[in-house]
Amino acid sequence: MAINYTVLAEVVDITSDTPKAEDAFLVDTNVWYWTTYPNATSHIPNQISDYPGYLNNALGALARIFHSGLTLAELSHIIEKTEREIYERNIGNSVKPKEFRHNLVGQRDRVVLEVQAAWAQIASLAEPLTVTIDSPTATAALTRLQTEKVDGYDLFILESMRNHGVVQIITDDGDFATVSGIRVFTANRNVVQAAKNQGRLIIR
Repeated sequence: MAINYTVLAEVVDITSDTPKAEDAFLVDTNVWYWTTYPNATSHIPNQISDYPGYLNNALGALARIFHSGLTLAELSHIIEKTEREIYERNIGNSVKPKEFRHNLVGQRDRVVLEVQAAWAQIASLAEPLTVTIDSPTATAALTRLQTEKVDGYDLFILESMRNHGVVQIITDDGDFATVSGIRVFTANRNVVQAAKNQGRLIIR
């Protein structure tokens, strides 16, 4: 089923945009995954080239790059899942996530090393965008949940962006396009087309 995005953000197509020195970007987890993890997979091959390429151009332009601590939680999950899928292909059998985590010590060590290596790259390339998940932040996130169609991690990422005055995000996640007041830099063709149809695609 096609996703019907109601685009409220401004959307920029990164395949035709050039980052600028005055830009400041939060980089979403999926982009870090494709940029820092050598075994990253994707059903859409251009994701593995478009996003790292744009991020490298932003770094080359001396734009400010931010990461969220919440990315570590998401990235650890995705890397472990990918490593498990690689292991399953190699043995020709399925393994439950907790069996993979607890019973296969060598594989667990590999996951830890991959997460550590990815996070070291992120920490060296980007500034942290902190968020304190306290009662006021949780209340603000619950308020967002009523009007913005994003997942739980993204609720807090959006709060951290708001708290720090960062309005631009590099992401493949179309959910962010439904959030007003931010600018989404993406190569997601469905989002770009929806933004174009709804007059929310901007050319810089």
